[in-house]
Amino acid sequence: MLSKKFAYSLSVVALLAGLAACGGGTTDTADTTTEGGTDTAAAGSDLTGSVLVDGSSTVFPISEAMAEEFGKAYPGVSVTVGVSGTGGGFKKFCAGETDVTGASRPIKQEEIDLCAKNGIEYIELPVAFDGLSVVVHPQNDFVQCLTVDELKAIWEPAAQGKITNWSQVRDGFPDAPLGLYGAGTDSGTYDYFMEAIGADGESRGDYTASEDDNVLVQGVTNDVNGLAFFGYAYYVENQDRLKLVAIDAGDGNCVEPSPETIADSTYQPLSRPEFIYVKKSVAEEPPVKAFVEFYLSSENAYLVDEVGYVSLPPAVETKANERFQNGTVGTVFGGGATVGVKLQEVL
Repeated sequence: MLSKKFAYSLSVVALLAGLAACGGGTTDTADTTTEGGTDTAAAGSDLTGSVLVDGSSTVFPISEAMAEEFGKAYPGVSVTVGVSGTGGGFKKFCAGETDVTGASRPIKQEEIDLCAKNGIEYIELPVAFDGLSVVVHPQNDFVQCLTVDELKAIWEPAAQGKITNWSQVRDGFPDAPLGLYGAGTDSGTYDYFMEAIGADGESRGDYTASEDDNVLVQGVTNDVNGLAFFGYAYYVENQDRLKLVAIDAGDGNCVEPSPETIADSTYQPLSRPEFIYVKKSVAEEPPVKAFVEFYLSSENAYLVDEVGYVSLPPAVETKANERFQNGTVGTVFGGGATVGVKLQEVL
């Protein structure tokens, strides 16, 4: 699990956020003892079974944290968390291979169709907010802020093979090669980022791509001229070897992502909600039901903040719990990625 370096205490207002995310590793909750060897399982918990979770690498740190803490309360339940990226996770989920999938964007129409073809009904649940972070190497002393238009000029398909030097991004930037690291096309982070910067959901192909955000972190930390984007939690975990770039949405104000700017919607257009999707056919099975209720509980929201994201405001949290308890199936987003939607108004 990502180390718990920061515990944020936030009074989160309803966030105006967009939608859209993210490749390997697993975690299991078999070990429920503390460092000193004391059993931390809740007394009298006799629930047994298993829960299979996969999907977004952005959502992974939250799911991993939830699984570890859940395992202390329910030692008889094994929760396995994989990382296939949002798109890869939906492929498994819609094939009936997993119980829960994490997503850093809403389900797409082709995934809706795949689930329907295989008879998979799902419950769509927001679980956190994220601020997609743009970073450079800490020795980069010339990039403090980039505009959305500059991001588009760097990443759009027309830039392939043409925008290869920092001097081409802005007058005054040095003659230095531009190294790019970003989410792969199976990632919800890719989908959301390209949509948010106005690249029509497509990007240049000549960059280092991965659904595993740790690979992107490693890439930019080893490239003094590198530029990367990924979920805020990965910046928080690696901020001693990364430099955050502020974003100007077009109003002349340069804003960095933080728990506060993500929560109050001032970090735009790269703030977004994160989701889990639960297979309806297993939602009432005791192990899955207990895990999802644990995941959505306000008592456990601190885990979202500890791994570097922003927990849901009360209004959205309440509606998410209602959707799960009522077994409300389907998506409220119509199969599209929408930037700037108020969750409390559409849930």
